[in-house]
Amino acid sequence: MKFGSRKEVQDLIKSGAVLVDGKVELKKDRKLNPALNKVVVFDEELYYQDEIILAINKPIGYLSANVDAFHSVVVDLIGAPYHRIDFKIAGRLDLDSEGLLILTTSGKTVHDITNPNKKIIKTYDVTTEEIIDEEMLLRLLEPIRILDGNSEPYLTKALNISKTSENTALISLDEGKFHQVKRMFRAIGYEVISLKRIQIGKYHLGNLEPGEYVEIKKDDIL
Repeated sequence: MKFGSRKEVQDLIKSGAVLVDGKVELKKDRKLNPALNKVVVFDEELYYQDEIILAINKPIGYLSANVDAFHSVVVDLIGAPYHRIDFKIAGRLDLDSEGLLILTTSGKTVHDITNPNKKIIKTYDVTTEEIIDEEMLLRLLEPIRILDGNSEPYLTKALNISKTSENTALISLDEGKFHQVKRMFRAIGYEVISLKRIQIGKYHLGNLEPGEYVEIKKDDIL
């Protein structure tokens, strides 16, 4: 929980800084049930579950990362009681993109969401610089050749796509290649100027504002 190394935490316990159910706990090998026992360190009550999942609306200008030397990262937005949790990120978004990200303590959940073999559908709200021709847009329902993150060509296609205004569209994919949506639209002659992911699996971003997050269950997604 980011209080220090194992040795440093043992020293905290010896110093009397740790309370369990309101009493000082001096036994470093005390077995706890996080669902039943209340743990307080330096007057801070700890929040712990076997698995914690947050759905967050990543704002533009934040990296989908835990740490970066040059940019703000999405975990900077996470406050108490989750601020001591070491989150993994399931499904990244570009610095200039926004929308739904899933943060979780479970590597298995990350795998279940991001593994291409799982075919988890992601939906994006796209704004283009140009007015969209609907017939051109429907070309994305057929295999189209673009480049991946290693500049290797591959075939991809949208599962669903629909024009929602003169220069906006919704597109659903079950892949997550590097800059995939932007490259798909560029392949048919449109430059994406705004990209927002609004759904992963069953979970929809809903009315979460940029920077807001909510704790959810795995069943809400898969």
